[in-house]
Amino acid sequence: MGYAGVQIVAVALTVIGLVGSIVCCALPKWRESSFTGSNIVTAQVQQEGLWMSCVVQSTGQMQCKRYDSMLVLDTDLQAARAMVVISCMLSVLGMLVAFAGSDFTTCVQNESAKGKIILTAGIMIIVSGLLMLIPVSWSANTAIRAFYNPLVPQKMELGASIFIGWGAALLLIVGGGLLCCFRSKGGDGNYAAQYYSKNQPASAPSKNYV
Repeated sequence: MGYAGVQIVAVALTVIGLVGSIVCCALPKWRESSFTGSNIVTAQVQQEGLWMSCVVQSTGQMQCKRYDSMLVLDTDLQAARAMVVISCMLSVLGMLVAFAGSDFTTCVQNESAKGKIILTAGIMIIVSGLLMLIPVSWSANTAIRAFYNPLVPQKMELGASIFIGWGAALLLIVGGGLLCCFRSKGGDGNYAAQYYSKNQPASAPSKNYV
């Protein structure tokens, strides 16, 4: 029962990471047009996301359009769609499992079972963090390579969603790691031994006869 405070912190980090993952998935700011070199047209900013692309005018007006087909997306964004959605679902499931087996709830009474449930939840949350980290890093690498490629006329920079995704992935990995490290180790055997020793009648002192 001494790990309840750490588990509450881990669940809180998971919740914040989940919110960041949802924001990263929803915002159309994975890539933004760059104004460097010969590309000096600043009247509008083009933004690309997982589900739509937007054009922001200098007046502040934004026009967004959903992609006509998933095949028009680059390979990294196609993979990011699947991995980010799976990451969000897995983090939600891991958080629910963590609530069921945590020390600050009474859903499970068996201490050994609680430790196994928390370990499972921690692994699920860590995997969800990795599933968030991979697509944002992949997309960032693609944007950076295209930025320094002289054959690419339209230069794109890293959008805000990339940095939000990195932060969300870090929070999920840290939260899952805390759950894996600070859990009940299963003291049923020790408890049974202590219970047996306490209830065992004291043996009579031995007498040495000469």
